Amino acid sequence: MEGNRLGNRALDTIEKLGNKLPHPFMLFVYFIVAIILTSFIISFFDVAFQDPESGDMIEINNMLSADGIEYIFSSMLDNFTGFTPLGTVLSLMLGIGLAQKVGLMESFMKKTITNAPKQLVTYAVVFAGILGNLASDAAFVIIPPLAAMVFYSIGRHPVAGLAAGFAGVGAGFTANFLITGTDALLAGVSTEVAQTINEDLFVTPVDNYFFMVVSVFMLIFVAVWITEKVTVPRLGKYDPKYAEDGVLDQKVEEITPEINRGLRNALIAGALYIGVAALLILPPNAILRADDGSMVPSPFFDNIVPINLLFFLVVSITYGVTVKEITAARDVPEKMAAAMKDMSGFIVLIFAASQFIAYFDYTNIGAWIAVSGASALESMNFTGLPVIVLFILFTTMLNMFIFSGSAQWALMAPVFIPLFVYLNYDPAYIQLAYRIGDSSTNIITPMNPYVPMVLAFLKQYDTRAGFGTLFSIMIPYTIVILTLWIIMFVVWSLLGLPIGPGSGMHIQ
Repeated sequence: MEGNRLGNRALDTIEKLGNKLPHPFMLFVYFIVAIILTSFIISFFDVAFQDPESGDMIEINNMLSADGIEYIFSSMLDNFTGFTPLGTVLSLMLGIGLAQKVGLMESFMKKTITNAPKQLVTYAVVFAGILGNLASDAAFVIIPPLAAMVFYSIGRHPVAGLAAGFAGVGAGFTANFLITGTDALLAGVSTEVAQTINEDLFVTPVDNYFFMVVSVFMLIFVAVWITEKVTVPRLGKYDPKYAEDGVLDQKVEEITPEINRGLRNALIAGALYIGVAALLILPPNAILRADDGSMVPSPFFDNIVPINLLFFLVVSITYGVTVKEITAARDVPEKMAAAMKDMSGFIVLIFAASQFIAYFDYTNIGAWIAVSGASALESMNFTGLPVIVLFILFTTMLNMFIFSGSAQWALMAPVFIPLFVYLNYDPAYIQLAYRIGDSSTNIITPMNPYVPMVLAFLKQYDTRAGFGTLFSIMIPYTIVILTLWIIMFVVWSLLGLPIGPGSGMHIQ
C-alpha cells in the first residue's frame, strides 16, 4: 500500500509539472527564442570548434547579427515548405485518412477482436491495438472500450480486456507490419537533422522496418503473457455491483453482412495491388529495382511512401464503395479533405519545429554540443551499447512530460543525432532507440491525453477506480515491455542484424 501511495504521489508530481509545460508549438517558440539569445551571448566569447569531418574551425553564428536577422526572415518559408516530414506525412495520411473516414480502420479492428476464438481473444485484442496505430490516436478511442465489452461478453474480467487493449495501442504504438505516418514523420525529422552534419546521410521510412516487424510479435506475446499471468490473477473475479448503471447491458455491435463484404473486397483489392507491385519488384531487372538489379537501394524503397499511399487508396475506395460510404467520385476527395482537417494541428506544430531545427543548424550550437558531447564520451570510453541504452532510458523519462512523439523527437534529434553520428552511429539506429523509449511509457504517462479517457472507461466497470488503479494495472506492461525491448535491441545489435533494408548500427 505504501508503494502504491508513493507511486501515486510521483505520478501526481509528474502530472503537475507536465501540466505547467506550454503547448508543444509554444515550447518550440520558446526554444527558438532561447537559441537566438544563446547565440547572441556566445558571440561575445569567440567560441569555435573543429569539425571532425573536414577539420575546419567552425564558429557560433549570432542570430541577432545583421546576417542572422536576415536569415530569420529569408529562410522562414523554405524552412517550413522544405521540411522533409511535411510532404511525406501528409501524402501518406491522404490514404490512411481516407481509410479512417470510410470506416475501414474501425471495421477491421472490430472484426479482428469480435471474430477471434475465445481462447485467442487476448491475442486478437493486442494485435488489433498494435495495428491500430495506422489510425493514429483513433485506436485509443476504439480498442480499450471494445476489448472491455468483448471480455465481459465471454465471461472474463472487462478491466483485463481494457488493459490489454490499452497496452497494445499505447506501448505498441510505434510497431507495425505496414509503413505508417509515424515512420514517415520520424524518418523525415531524422533526415532533416542528419543532413546538417552530412548531406549524404538520410533516413527512409523503412529503415527501422525489420526490427519493428519482429517487435510486433514480441509485443503481442509479452502483452498477452502479462494480461494472463499478472493482470487477470491480480484483478480476480469481477464483481458487477461496482459497474455503472447500464454499462454491462452494452453489446458489441455486430459486423453487418455489408461490412463483411467490404472487408472481403478490400482484402482482395489489397492482394491484387500487392501482386502487381510484386511484379514490379521481384523479377530480375524489374522496373522498381536499381539499374544493377539490387533491391537496396532501389526505386522501390525510395518511393515507399507513394507506393503505400496507393495501397491505402485502393483498399479504402474498394471498401467505401462496397459499404456505400463512397457513392460518387466527389466523395473521395471530400473525405480526403476531411482527413486533412485532422492534420491541421500537425501542420501548425511542424511550422515551429522546422524553424527550431533550421536555427539550431544555422547557429552551429547543435554541432558544438554534439562535438563536445562526443569528445567527452570518447574520453570516458563510454561510446558502446551502454550509452545507447542510457539514451533509451532518458527518452522514457522525457516522455513522461512530453507525450507528443513528433514534438519530442523534433526536440531531441537536433542534439542527439549529431552527437551519435560523430560516434559513427547510423541516425536510423538512434531513431530506433528513441522509438523504444517513447512507446514503452505511453500507457503510464499522465501527459497522454487519452489516459483520462481510458480511466473513464475503467470507472464504468469499477466506480472505485482512480488514476492510481489504472497506473498499478499498466505499470507491469511498461516495465516488462521496456526491459525485454531493450534486451532485444541489445541482442540485435550484438548480432549485427540489419534494422531495416540497408540500415544498421553504424554508418556505412
